[in-house]
Amino acid sequence: MALTLQEKIEDPRQGVYLIGTTPPKTGTDDTKLQAIAEKLLGRLHEIEYDGVIVYDIQDESSRTNAPRPFPFKETIDPRHYSGLLRRLSQLDVITYKSVAQRSAGEFNQWLDTTYTEYKLNNLVLVGSPSSSGEVKLSLNDAYTHINAHDHDFFLGGVTIAERHASKGNEHERLLTKTEQGCKFFISQAVYNAQATIDLITSYARSCRQQGLTPQRIILTFTPCGGETTLDFMQWLGISVPEATKWRMLDADNTLSESVRICRENLDLILRSCAHLGVPLGLNIESLTNRKEEIDASINLYRLLKATMELSLAERLIA
Repeated sequence: MALTLQEKIEDPRQGVYLIGTTPPKTGTDDTKLQAIAEKLLGRLHEIEYDGVIVYDIQDESSRTNAPRPFPFKETIDPRHYSGLLRRLSQLDVITYKSVAQRSAGEFNQWLDTTYTEYKLNNLVLVGSPSSSGEVKLSLNDAYTHINAHDHDFFLGGVTIAERHASKGNEHERLLTKTEQGCKFFISQAVYNAQATIDLITSYARSCRQQGLTPQRIILTFTPCGGETTLDFMQWLGISVPEATKWRMLDADNTLSESVRICRENLDLILRSCAHLGVPLGLNIESLTNRKEEIDASINLYRLLKATMELSLAERLIA
């Protein structure tokens, strides 16, 4: 019998390979929605993957004064898209949920319908993008409510290596979120390999010192097709070292160069962290709906999955 996504994530001997996507915009009718989902799954037909991540897109303009490179467009309920993708693909789906906009009562009702009506139980909760906006429910309170809920959810959290680079305490956040019920973590897109290595190293050392088993960290990678995408990445808070930025923009083919950089970064992370005992996973996303970047994300997935599978095989042999 095939393992569930939860079983794979919880088994450090297993590789975990995911595709990240965003829901279609608000107002998309069911016929169009079905076509969009089938088109996505058609692109993924030739690759083997364990499931899809569906993000909950929010207007993060309160997080920064910089103008948003792409206009914000509201999307349909991520649960609706997650349920459709799960039915069509027969694979597990992880659904993101931004919790700040709902009261505790509304959040509990959301949990009820998510489990009973949408049949979804793999969740990643995210908090407010900044402290300046209205927060009806904090992330800590949301964890408390989901742990007290009648239904059993498989809960993950977000991890941001850039936050570790600036504050040095992201590994402590991972330990706290584990106490709050998180069984895995998904990173922000990686373009700064050293920041990710530092985070994983700090996390592994803290787990070892406290006699804890590290949870899986799923590393996200995304291709970059040009300056506008790069601006959007940096607006989102993704750390792109200066040398990496110009290496991509000055290349004859920015998209191809970004794929090479992602491959090098993953290889460096794996070589630097293989001895630490932190199980890793892979998530590939495209930050835009440009066909060339979506196609590149599929090629990037193939390349990085092969890289990670080789590392996993070497570690199991050792």
